Formats: sequence, C-alpha cells, structure tokens
Amino acid sequence: MFQHSSSHPIQKYMNPARLHDIKAFTKGKETPFLIIDLSRVGTLYDALQRSLKTAKIYYAVKANPETEVVKLLAQKGSYFDVASRYEIEQLLKLKISPARMSFGNTIKKAKDVQYAFKKGIRHFATDALSDLENLAKYAPGSLVTFRLLLPEGGSADWPLSRKFGADPEMVYELALEAVKKGLTPYALSFHVGSQQRDINEWDKALKTCKTLWDRLKKEGVMLSGINVGGGFPATYLHPVPETKEYGEKIKSYVTKYFGKEKLDIILEPGRSIAGDAGIIFSDVVLVSRKSEKEKVRWVYLDIGKFGGLIETLDEAIKYPILIEGKEKETQVSGVILAGPTCDSADILYEKFKYQLPNSLKAGDRALIFSTGAYTSSYSSVAFNGFPPLKVYILKK
Repeated sequence: MFQHSSSHPIQKYMNPARLHDIKAFTKGKETPFLIIDLSRVGTLYDALQRSLKTAKIYYAVKANPETEVVKLLAQKGSYFDVASRYEIEQLLKLKISPARMSFGNTIKKAKDVQYAFKKGIRHFATDALSDLENLAKYAPGSLVTFRLLLPEGGSADWPLSRKFGADPEMVYELALEAVKKGLTPYALSFHVGSQQRDINEWDKALKTCKTLWDRLKKEGVMLSGINVGGGFPATYLHPVPETKEYGEKIKSYVTKYFGKEKLDIILEPGRSIAGDAGIIFSDVVLVSRKSEKEKVRWVYLDIGKFGGLIETLDEAIKYPILIEGKEKETQVSGVILAGPTCDSADILYEKFKYQLPNSLKAGDRALIFSTGAYTSSYSSVAFNGFPPLKVYILKK
C-alpha cells in the first residue's frame, strides 16, 4: 500500500523539484483538473523507443489525445494508432501524414473505412469476415493486421475482454480470404492486457503467433510483421518492471520464436507514455461517517468515476494519492474514497482502503499521480452538470 511517509518517498512518482514547478503552475486554478508535464511525455517515449530500438511505436491516441501531446510525439517520429474517423481528423488537422496512421480499431463502420482510405490510410486491423469484406470493398489493396484473441492471464490490472480479436483458426481463415479479396496480409497482432505486469504474457502470445505464421507461410501467405500491442505500464501502487526490462525480454522472445527472420515489430503504447506524465488535482468536498460507531471515514473528492477516474471500476487501477501539505503526517485508518455525483456507483475505492491523515478535512487538496492516460479522454460531457475534466499542459 502506498503511504506518503519517509518509507514511501514521493520520488517514486515525481521528482520533488518538478512537483514544486507543477504546484506553482497550478496556483489559482479551480479543481478538479489534470496537469500534463509535456517534458515527461517525451522522456517516457524516448525510454520505450530505446528499449526496442528497431520497433515502430504507434501511439494509442485514445490514451491522451491532447493536441500538444500528439504534436510532441509526431515531432519525435511516432506513428499513431487511431480508433475512429474523429482521431483521424484530429491528426490530419495537425498535418500528420496518413502514412503514419494505422486504423487499429477492428469495430468500424463501412463509411469510416471508406473515409480513412480516401484520406490516405493504407493500414487497417481486422478480426471479422464482415469487416474484412468492407476493407476489400472500400480500402482495396490495403495492408491488413489480424488481431488474435488470446486467453486472459497474468497480472494485467485492466484486463481486456473477449470483445476484440479472433481465435487463431479464424485468423488463419481470414488471412487466406484477404489474399483472395486482393488485400495484403501484413501482420499478426495481440494485446496482453492493459497495465500488464507479467512480461511472460508476451512470450505466450508470440509462441501462438509463430505457429500461425508458419501455417500461413506454408499456404504462401507471407506476413511481414508482429504487433505486440500495448500493455506497457504506468507507475501505480503495484510494482512493475522497468521499461528496459520489457524491451529486453520482448526482444528475446521475438528472437526465440522468429530467429533471424526479418520482420517489423510494432508497439501500440498509450498508458506507458502518457500515464506518469499527469497529475490530477482534486479538492476534498466532505469527510464523514455513516454512524457514530462507524470507524471508517468516507472521503468525497470533487472528481469521481464520471469525471475521469473510470479505471477505478472494480478498483482495477490504484493511483498513488498525496494530500498536499500533509505529506509527513502519520497515515491512519483506511478510508472509502468516492466522487461528487448523485450516483451510488460513483465510489472509487471501498474494498481497498487508502490510508490518509487523521486531520483530513474539506478543502484539503489531493494530488492523484500517474493520471495522464485514460482520464480526461474518459470524462463525461456533463453528468450532473459537471463539466469535462480540465487539462493544462506544462511545456517547460
């Protein structure tokens, strides 16, 4: 459990000097809001690219689509994984070439396939025959990546459901059908689960890819790449391996199964690039107990599930939390953390008890670390009238 005391220094999540700069930058701003440290985004991107130097990074725009984030990554040479025509439109407005985009969402309307192809995108992902037929009709000759459905396992804090991908046998048939329809089978892809802490899950997935790769090769279908997906972690409460270790192990797995075979390696990170670059500032609205005998305090923040913290669903993602100005106080008795809306589902953490200072009161400020990914892009438009989460970019 993360406690802000001498045995659990804040340095794990943020350089204290940089945190001082961020606090100065936020002075006078009304909570809740998200601060994105743009320099940190660049540092995290560089670290991932160094860990797998020959890989192409396709940043998952959905993780954090802020214009300044996208522009910085474009300047660094990133490619982009887009999930809708709206993300495509955003990137085109920023003068990012469609040659640097992959339409990675397997669930898309025919008219959106047509739109993407018209705009110049030639790389699409699929996992279903009906989608493949749309690609053949509206994106003829395009490169196709086939997404595999893999058994869930390992230590992914935000596991992916069976919504995406197809089993290896179906992918095999889809690849053969793609050739018949004039499309170009390009790669196999998979996703081992978001915030994946067990690197061995990539080993299992690549083994499956190799078997399917060889079967297709025997049929004359020559694939060119492997998309190892996302899943690279941010720094939450549970410990995770270093970025360098992910790169080294994934490289070893690729060598283990594919030897010296020439192939493109594609990454689709989002969380690992944007997550640790963000801090949400939130005020405590109320601290209460449900009865005189109740020992557990309820702490209500001015941000909740609908304001951007949806990944607290089932208490999956556990963010580091600091109470500003009370960092050195002894952390006592676990609390239940909840959001401000009139919805009983708006409880962030109840089973997992965060330990916060006994002196905690309304008006205190909570800093929620590692919240740069999947927060602002998840926040509702106006549930209960609350506006979407405000985002500020710290550029220096």
